[in-house]
Amino acid sequence: MPVNFATPAADALYPVAGVRLGLAEAGIRKVDRRDLTLLSLDPGCTVAGVFTQNRFCAAPVQLCRSHLDSGSEIRALVINTGIANAGTGGAGLAAARQTCAALGELLGVAADQVLPFSTGVILEALPVDRLIAGLPRCIDDLAADHWHAAAHAIMTTDTVAKAASRRVQINGKRVTITGISKGAGMIRPNMATMLGFVATDAGIAEPLLRELVREAADESFNCITVDGDTSTNDSFIVIATGQSGAQFSDAQAPGYAALREAVIGVALELAQAIIRDGEGATKFITIAVEGGRDRAECKRVGYAIGHSPLVKTAFFASDPNLGRILCAIGYADIDALDVDKVRVWLSSRGDEVLVAEKGGRAASYREEDGVRIMQSSEITVRVDLGRGAASGTVYSCDFSYDYVKINADYRS
Repeated sequence: MPVNFATPAADALYPVAGVRLGLAEAGIRKVDRRDLTLLSLDPGCTVAGVFTQNRFCAAPVQLCRSHLDSGSEIRALVINTGIANAGTGGAGLAAARQTCAALGELLGVAADQVLPFSTGVILEALPVDRLIAGLPRCIDDLAADHWHAAAHAIMTTDTVAKAASRRVQINGKRVTITGISKGAGMIRPNMATMLGFVATDAGIAEPLLRELVREAADESFNCITVDGDTSTNDSFIVIATGQSGAQFSDAQAPGYAALREAVIGVALELAQAIIRDGEGATKFITIAVEGGRDRAECKRVGYAIGHSPLVKTAFFASDPNLGRILCAIGYADIDALDVDKVRVWLSSRGDEVLVAEKGGRAASYREEDGVRIMQSSEITVRVDLGRGAASGTVYSCDFSYDYVKINADYRS
């Protein structure tokens, strides 16, 4: 079960004018489940995305990058789950192209106006004939209020669908932001192994949207880790339809700061939901690092702690074997780190305990205090590097027995 997260109700996910969603059972990998999702976009939308930095990136990622770079107006997104279409060579790229061409023909748009996305098992061929056969059913199912259903349809090993939505008043207009994501394992930026789609009815000029999607990713999906693996298919897309009447062409425009905050807020909700649903997770861990010379070194420390199997298994067992945290800080490759200045705290729900200072165990620390904190399902590790004013935060989870079981049985 996810850590303190439940999928929002369908009526809590606000429709975004200009976006309709349709679902179908295509039998991509398993029967009797919705595994094909279509997002149809009205004319006039702007779309931007960021993608995995894994050099073995999947065929859909390659095609998405190409279609976005072409400057064509994007009119549709198609997402299949079950098969990742990664590690599939030329045949995989051909399958992704077939998908775009087939959907383009059905919608009366060009193939390069379609963005394809896949998630699932790597190194297996995409059953493109079944996928294409399911597209008409997706079109027949198109509706503005299908975000809840779409959040379920893009799941793989997820135990819960991930969605978030909010409305804000900007310049006298009501602006809606709604998004969905999927991911539970093989999670590590950049990006995490995930798919994420956020839409807003604000109008955002394409250069500004490209900047916003990068900023949103850096504040959300690029701050999470389950197991340290960067996948082949990771994609995060932001869509701006402009149908609210609120328009933004540059970052200094009145009201843009509020829109930026809302979009990043939705992305962060989705990213944290991935960690809360990390494969086998029982604890949600925030690693807040401060006192760094720059944000990058704070994030390196955060990831060193968040990736460590020894740290993660200690949290699962509620075992305050906290020397493992110091060890991770020490190998985080921070140049000229003075360990005598480093301080570490554990906290949960306002209860904070100083664990380490002056190069070792804090004089005030007691084992029973560590046990008390680590029994909580929500834990913060706070680290002060004592060398500057920068900070950075990483979100992670523990490793339980179920993580091994889930990944050992993934293809069965």
